[in-house]
Amino acid sequence: MTLLLPFFLGFIVVTQQVITNGPLIALDARIANAGRVDFPSWIDFILMRIDDLGLRGLTATALMIAAIYISRRFKTWRPLNLAILSIIALNLAVGLAKLLIGRTKPQLNVDLIYAGGLSYPSGHASNAVLSWGILAYLIYRYAKVDRYQGRLATAGVVTISLTICIVSLIRHTHWFTDLLGGLFIGSALLVAVIAVDRYVPSKSQLH
Repeated sequence: MTLLLPFFLGFIVVTQQVITNGPLIALDARIANAGRVDFPSWIDFILMRIDDLGLRGLTATALMIAAIYISRRFKTWRPLNLAILSIIALNLAVGLAKLLIGRTKPQLNVDLIYAGGLSYPSGHASNAVLSWGILAYLIYRYAKVDRYQGRLATAGVVTISLTICIVSLIRHTHWFTDLLGGLFIGSALLVAVIAVDRYVPSKSQLH
């Protein structure tokens, strides 16, 4: 729970930079204008598949399938409820922010807000952190894994999330601050959902 405030404040700070055209926006421009490598088609295909790991449909489907299985296996609705809560929270928070800020994509070669765009915050980054993070958490809570395996799962979520961000920059699909804001809001929601689970314990959970 102690991590919720810094993650949320991080999102607020990045959002403020985007809205007020702060110093981070100059970094956005430098990264967007950097020279890009013309990859062969097979590398482009691999990069697209990595980027797909942050797709809302893919992450939500994987999380729901796993949550349903764990719920049936341990005869408790808690995993499914947490999965649904995380998906709803993500769509509300990120979707509302996208609509309110309306930032354009970098492919347009112009950075505008309140212009009907949906670039900020990055749905791919927030999806990856929250959905894969909740999946890892459910496995940790119900599969009797030890702390070492739990740390490995955490490292896996971090690796997937950062890799998606790097690929998004390579493919020029998001501004840097889109991804940073997405990581912050996704992490804040992840901590919040876990806090709800901890605050309202279930007798069916294994501690």
